[in-house]
Amino acid sequence: MKALPLSLLLLSATALADDASIMKCRTLADTAARLACYDAIQVGVKPAVATAAPVRKEENFGMEVKKQREAEPKSITSTVAGEFQGWGPGSQIRLANGQVWRIIDGSEAVLPRTRDAKVTIERNLFGTLFLKVDGTNSSAKVRRVQ
Repeated sequence: MKALPLSLLLLSATALADDASIMKCRTLADTAARLACYDAIQVGVKPAVATAAPVRKEENFGMEVKKQREAEPKSITSTVAGEFQGWGPGSQIRLANGQVWRIIDGSEAVLPRTRDAKVTIERNLFGTLFLKVDGTNSSAKVRRVQ
């Protein structure tokens, strides 16, 4: 959609340049000179396409995060340290690997009391992290705290 206004702008600029050349030729009094001037006007020549500017470092600023996410695994699996019986909004869950995750979506889950419950934290297509408890259908949107 943005290409249409740009192409119209380029076409109008070319038309204006042609009009200026024609107006210049029109002011000549000598017929031979005027004819030579009209013949010198190039008809149907497309304007030169501007070459793409080389990529500068500023344009890539902030791309490190995307590259870093591509290098990260899509999911991790661990166990909850100690007893686990679910979560509520804002709960923090400490995993056996030392990571601490906070529930950020306001969901609640009451699960049977278990010890060292196996959990998986997965990143979806949009980069959102979800904690899933193995053996249940419960999942929660989480953010790493520690």
